[in-house]
Amino acid sequence: MEDILILAIESSCDETAASVVKNGREVLSNVIFSQIDLHTRYGGVVPEIASRKHIEKINQVIEEALGQAAVSLEEITAVAVTYGPGLVGPLLVGVSEAKAISFATGKSLVGVHHISGHISANYIEYPELEPPFICLVASGGHSHLVVVKDYGEYEIIGRTRDDAAGEAFDKVARAIGLGYPGGPKIDKLSREGNPDAIPFPRAKIAENEYDFSFSGLKSAVLNYLNSCQMKGEEICQADVAASFQKAVIDVLVEHSLHAVKEFGYDKFAIAGGVASNSSLREAFQRECEKRKIRFYHPSPVYCTDNAAMIGTAAYYEYRKGVRHGYDLNAVPNLQL
Repeated sequence: MEDILILAIESSCDETAASVVKNGREVLSNVIFSQIDLHTRYGGVVPEIASRKHIEKINQVIEEALGQAAVSLEEITAVAVTYGPGLVGPLLVGVSEAKAISFATGKSLVGVHHISGHISANYIEYPELEPPFICLVASGGHSHLVVVKDYGEYEIIGRTRDDAAGEAFDKVARAIGLGYPGGPKIDKLSREGNPDAIPFPRAKIAENEYDFSFSGLKSAVLNYLNSCQMKGEEICQADVAASFQKAVIDVLVEHSLHAVKEFGYDKFAIAGGVASNSSLREAFQRECEKRKIRFYHPSPVYCTDNAAMIGTAAYYEYRKGVRHGYDLNAVPNLQL
């Protein structure tokens, strides 16, 4: 069988990324240009600035990805791109670029769902992993509990009712004065704190046991900080960070492993930016071992936004015969 080489592009938020993936599982190159330093001064991603930076960097990132993979555009089988969900400006840069390359080379165009990409990141480092399994996707914009029925075939059984897990991390980090991006900073500071110092709430949703809610937890942290300031009490940043993080982790672990048990699977995976949190990974590792569940977790570089995961997801779409026309558009609120 002839090798399938996919040139993948990812630009849904503030990372300009390109990758060449061979036969769905072998990453020949994975180039990421991060804009974090650019957005830190604003305390979050500014879509207009992100879009302009994508335009500036995208050709360079693609050339580098092809160079590292030692592959020419002529040798590529198909061009894949994230077309949603995400920020509309950044998405449009990637989609326009992919369509232009597809048109100029005559190669097939495959649009990929960003969340499908995150889930597929698990296939890169685990050649033995195949559906079905349960996957928790936790990032700045998403908290989904998904049954992966087959490649590219998903059923969402739980989702956040308000803030996504990563969004809660960013907001709490800002409140305790850590700045942006919140996730890695809280993860680091929590190591110095007592996770049981402050009894923050764990929300349960009556109508759906797999749904998440983090806005109450975020409010509880803000109320605690305000209360300390009003009483003139000293705030221990590390204790607040560790107690908040433990509250988030407890909910994510409990809901996820309950779903694995109820659906009768013995495989569980995590994906998305929050999946690179070291305490979350340790908690899942511990609980999965106890329950004899096989636990899959991509390396941190494949948890945050990257194009290799998009190339992997695209491979399975391509094999199924999925092709997109030049009318492919960015869909910022694309449903899985």
